[in-house]
Amino acid sequence: MATQLCYSNWTNARPMLLSPSTPKFRVAVCGAGIGGLVLAITIGKFAGRDIHIDLYEAHDAITTAGAGISVSRRTAEVMVELGLYKKFPRPSSSYGLRLRKSNAPNGGFDVFKTFRQGSSMHRKDLIEIVEQSIPASCTVHFNKRLTKYDKQSPGSLILYFADDSTSTADVLVGADGVHSSVRKTLFEAIGPDTVDPSKIRHYSHPSWTGTFVYRSIFPAEKLSKLDPSNVALNDFIIFCGKGKHMVSYPVSQGTQINVAAFASDEQKAGTPFEGHWVSDVSLEEVKEAFQDFEPDAKRLLNCFEKPSRWALHVVNELPLFTCDRVALIGDAAHAMTPYCGAGAGQAIEDAFMLGRLLAHPLTTLDNVPVALKAYQDVRLPFSQFVARESKRTGKMFDFDAPDCYDGIDRGNEREEMEILKEKIIDQWDWESKGDGGAVAEWEKAERQLQEGSYN
Repeated sequence: MATQLCYSNWTNARPMLLSPSTPKFRVAVCGAGIGGLVLAITIGKFAGRDIHIDLYEAHDAITTAGAGISVSRRTAEVMVELGLYKKFPRPSSSYGLRLRKSNAPNGGFDVFKTFRQGSSMHRKDLIEIVEQSIPASCTVHFNKRLTKYDKQSPGSLILYFADDSTSTADVLVGADGVHSSVRKTLFEAIGPDTVDPSKIRHYSHPSWTGTFVYRSIFPAEKLSKLDPSNVALNDFIIFCGKGKHMVSYPVSQGTQINVAAFASDEQKAGTPFEGHWVSDVSLEEVKEAFQDFEPDAKRLLNCFEKPSRWALHVVNELPLFTCDRVALIGDAAHAMTPYCGAGAGQAIEDAFMLGRLLAHPLTTLDNVPVALKAYQDVRLPFSQFVARESKRTGKMFDFDAPDCYDGIDRGNEREEMEILKEKIIDQWDWESKGDGGAVAEWEKAERQLQEGSYN
């Protein structure tokens, strides 16, 4: 997919007479989630005080939604580069993963069991690690929810917040999630020669997948007392059924179990969702949705504490991630389904690459758009590829993927399951299908920056 260009005339940008204490430009980051924090850390590590960062968070503290997070090889590679990986809890080099056919009330069976490289951790543990590494060049502002931004003469950006305050910046990065106000403003202000006006809402607004996700995290001891031999106590388990599946895995060194149960209605995908995206629900609602599942899965659901229901939304594939001196990262750019466990990792990769490019000695205020284009040209195709792979993987878990097992036993179920197994294992190999890893992709973007700066 060829990425589109978005440039405006920035020749009136104010002259910068730099002194040792004067930053070469100011970067505003909206959203202090994983992506925004890693971006600030990356800029601080590689630019020192040459770039001042203002990190704007809509809430009154740095928080995170969700529970578990997968730490893939690519994610670990970035954390090593930033000097953060040594702070991670020590995982085993691989973990057991089992995928089961579970829409069988009298008992399911393993489709396969394998081992995967990588680990998982509690999302709040990752937030705590990165929060402790916020650089001195970054000022964090709480209770600052961006509503829109605008360009002002001589070229800087003015930011408008929900509390009626304003601020200015030279570069703006939207790390403000699936609801991104930065993305919305970017596409609503973009010229018709760059993006078809009839597609603006398609790009600026999230899209419901037709899926509800029921989430809970609870002490592993609770399940072990209820069912000492439950398959979910030790391994990463995917319980599969027609149109629905459950994912369960231990976090916090095995002391807690994180569960996400997905119930999908393909007919509702892309339709408007009415109501609260996230709401507390009764345990009865959760159990009703999975009443045809095997006993191990039902006992897992019985352990749910304060279950919540999430209407799963994504961002439709965007034609661009940057325009002028504005860029999108993480969920603001490519909020995806969670079936490859890749969303947070992709945000981290975005942040690392963009941070390295902005911090690069060749990047000046005048050629920021060149740096942003290098980021877009490398990250947009790969992150959107991962989003597509994730969607396809989810359909396999729901026995709903084209040319795959559809949940109906035609007398050759085991053979069809073997085919499904091979296809799912291939889907999980998405990491190897990039340009060698996160650092290799950064080096590719750096070469593009160098070529664009010297030409």
